[in-house]
Amino acid sequence: MSHFSTLRSKITNAELLKSTLQELGYQVQTQSEVRGMGCQRMKADIVAVLEGSYDLGWIEGSDGTFDIVADLWGVSRKYNLAELMNTINQKYAVQKTLNAVKRPGLQNANVQVKLHA
Repeated sequence: MSHFSTLRSKITNAELLKSTLQELGYQVQTQSEVRGMGCQRMKADIVAVLEGSYDLGWIEGSDGTFDIVADLWGVSRKYNLAELMNTINQKYAVQKTLNAVKRPGLQNANVQVKLHA
C-alpha cells in the first residue's frame, strides 16, 4: 500500500519553483524520485530533497499546475507540514510577483515586500 498523497497546488512555473526551493536551501532534482516509507519511491518532475528519508515532489498536471506528491506522514515526522508548505508557497508567490514587476515598463517600480510569520 502506497503512503504517498497528492495535493493540488496553484504553482505553474517550474523554473520559478526550482529557484524558490534552492533559495530556501533545498537540493533540487528534476525527473527524479520522491522518497517515501521504506523503499517506496514515486516519480516526479521536480523533487526537493529534505533532510532525513523523505522528500517533496511536484508533478505537472494536464492543466499546467504542479501537484505536490509526498509521504506526508514521513515528512511530518521531521517537519511541520503547514509551516513547510506555507514557506514554499509564500516564497514562490513573492518570486512570481517580483518577476512580474521586472516586465517592460515596470523596471522603475518601487517594490517593498513584507513577510509576516
